[in-house]
Amino acid sequence: MSSDQQPEVQLYTDGGCSGNPGPGGWGFLLRHLGTGKEMEDSGSLKLTTNNQMELIAVIRGLSVLKRPCYVELFTDSVYVGKGMTEWMPKWKKNDWRRKEGKSWKPVKNVELWQQLDELVSTHKVKYTRVAGHSGHPENDRCDELAVAAYQHLL
Repeated sequence: MSSDQQPEVQLYTDGGCSGNPGPGGWGFLLRHLGTGKEMEDSGSLKLTTNNQMELIAVIRGLSVLKRPCYVELFTDSVYVGKGMTEWMPKWKKNDWRRKEGKSWKPVKNVELWQQLDELVSTHKVKYTRVAGHSGHPENDRCDELAVAAYQHLL
């Protein structure tokens, strides 16, 4: 998204686990800026990782959009942010592999990254990093959703 385009929607996401790996949850809050309308969703998996939950939160949030949109994504996950902006183009060029030492290894969570890549190609997504657990109301809400989602699995 170019700097002169205003986002149509804001997507706030968070994911986390109790143990890593362990039971995990994800949550998102989606806000349409024109109408102010908001929606939230969350879910959980019995055995997952923090990174997987962070990715799934973004995937689920983008998946509910019914048409291509300009999206500003707010996340505290550097993994998701750097992955989208820096690593994914290289991974795609290298057939979803990454260099580890002198050898090539498959990208971790490749199926999730590929889903995210497809969604990012549909929408115009601008990544904005927020500090986790810092009093950011929407990020805190997504954290609450994610934690509540996996509580029943403990």
